[in-house]
Amino acid sequence: MSPKSGTSESGSSESGESKLAGQYFDAAIGLLERVRDEEAGAVTAAARAIADTVESGGRLFAFGAGHSSLSAQDIVYRAGGLALMNLLAVPGVVGVDVMPATLGSALERVDGLAGAVLDTSPAKPGDVLVIISLSGRNALPVEMAMNARALGLKVIGVTSVAYASETKSRHVSGTYLKDHCDIVLDSKIAVGDAELTAEGVAAPFGPASSVVTNALLQAMMAAAAGELASRGIDPPMLRSGNVDGGHEWNGRVFTEFGDRIFYRR
Repeated sequence: MSPKSGTSESGSSESGESKLAGQYFDAAIGLLERVRDEEAGAVTAAARAIADTVESGGRLFAFGAGHSSLSAQDIVYRAGGLALMNLLAVPGVVGVDVMPATLGSALERVDGLAGAVLDTSPAKPGDVLVIISLSGRNALPVEMAMNARALGLKVIGVTSVAYASETKSRHVSGTYLKDHCDIVLDSKIAVGDAELTAEGVAAPFGPASSVVTNALLQAMMAAAAGELASRGIDPPMLRSGNVDGGHEWNGRVFTEFGDRIFYRR
């Protein structure tokens, strides 16, 4: 029989630190259950769009800035993932490796950067671009979506729709990422991205956007693989390089689909 909430197995009261850890897990699980139930239709639609593009010989791209870029990278070149997903990288906003880290945030607000990136990318009409932005309010993700659709790409946005009603857009149009997507996956993250509060901690804490966004994206990719299989198409998946035969398997995938894989060039 498991111990009651708030006590350890020895019967002593659970520490404040342990309670907060448990509360964070509960909050994350609650959000995951919510997006599973409420975003099922959007996930299915996104998966079908990806499968359509793969079937027609198109290419797949993912973009995010700052911590959202980490979620984009999570579906690119990884074991168990679809080999055809490529990272659309914008120098300076791919993560927190740029110094100072605040420069990446500043670049998200620069007008015109998205157009320059797309114009020099291999993306073409009929391809899919997944754009990840928690707030969806900065110029870069908004313009990335606008320019991508103008070029004939299908845009899948992963964002928190709540920001559109509780914050002000930083794009000159006054619009948000969600307004320029063919399909929107709503992460349900509350404005501020902090799930916990506690006495002695001045600011809310415990961000859950990465947990939920990564899960949404992986659910989308899993559904896309299943959709391709249902059409009689063997989806080009990658195996782990740390299992026997993994490198050989991946080498064959890279050879067969090299014209649609850009992270090896």
